Amino acid sequence: QVQLVESGGGLVQPGGSLRLSCAASGSTVSIYVMGWHRQTPGKQRELVASMIRDGSTNYDDSVKGRFTISRDNAKKTVYLQMNSLKPEDTAVYYCNFRTRGGVFDYWGQGTQVTVSS
Repeated sequence: QVQLVESGGGLVQPGGSLRLSCAASGSTVSIYVMGWHRQTPGKQRELVASMIRDGSTNYDDSVKGRFTISRDNAKKTVYLQMNSLKPEDTAVYYCNFRTRGGVFDYWGQGTQVTVSS
């Protein structure tokens, strides 16, 4: 079992920055993909950024060049650095760890990000 706890959300003005953290506990040996997703009311959860075991990353077009996913293996923590934030980035952000093939799929509780002046 893996437990995930997100932190770092909050209120920020347009153009500002936030760094989200996702701390994992339990055994992460079998984790293959780590990602950040976001969801707004009435919409489906969408993938924002992901990183697989070898370190390669993938980003949604809407955040390319502004968001960066990274990890600290020793701390079992994944980060999402968000720069040049826009009001449309407002959402609840969820951390997700998944084993190969999605056999096991773990989610955090979510952290609210609000971009507003």
